[in-house]
Amino acid sequence: MLLEISDLHGGYGGADILHGVSLEVGEHEIVTIAGTNGAGKSTLAKAVLGLLPRMRGRIALDGRELAGLAVEDRVGAGLAYVPQVANVFASLTVLENLKVVPGVDDPSVAIARQLDAFPALKPRLRQPAGTLSGGERQMLAFARALLKRPMLMVLDEPTAALAPALVAQVLDLVAQLPARDVAVLMVEQRARQALAISNRGCILDQGRVVLAGPAAGLLADERMASLYLGTGD
Repeated sequence: MLLEISDLHGGYGGADILHGVSLEVGEHEIVTIAGTNGAGKSTLAKAVLGLLPRMRGRIALDGRELAGLAVEDRVGAGLAYVPQVANVFASLTVLENLKVVPGVDDPSVAIARQLDAFPALKPRLRQPAGTLSGGERQMLAFARALLKRPMLMVLDEPTAALAPALVAQVLDLVAQLPARDVAVLMVEQRARQALAISNRGCILDQGRVVLAGPAAGLLADERMASLYLGTGD
């Protein structure tokens, strides 16, 4: 497995939010973490990135133990992160957003590669990122995250605050990532739509895994769909 999380506990201050979470992400897989608000989904994503101040358990990427590594070292090990908010520099242009990513091998070639992958950004290179549409901003966030050729991208609510017409567009971008040799661990409130493009899913409730397995099986489970996935989306 590319990512292995075993018996993960942790939280903020003296209280645990995660209680023995275990899950895996294989190469070229999309795995969605779903659950109600406050279930611990974003906390789990932060733990993988090293942003959780207190934790115990095991997190390994491609066989390498991540415990004790700083965020920048985890990025160097092959992780990428697109947060829910503040995922681009709004005052910088699209091109400046791409140029400021540190440690990119052959930046000109890397940027050209991402612009070929996200051609809608090409006519907006001189445009401030804050003036982009929600979908375009997510394209830019993805392009930035992909510049260093990560093995795994962690996405925290990639469709948050997007108009319904843009949700499918962003999830289509996510669905294309495995073809670019990037696995995905995605936290997403629109669980039905996210699971529809996923290989597997994990349902959290109060910081515990209550169901995990193939995405199709989760979608077909009427009780779990009613309790954790909602009737909309």
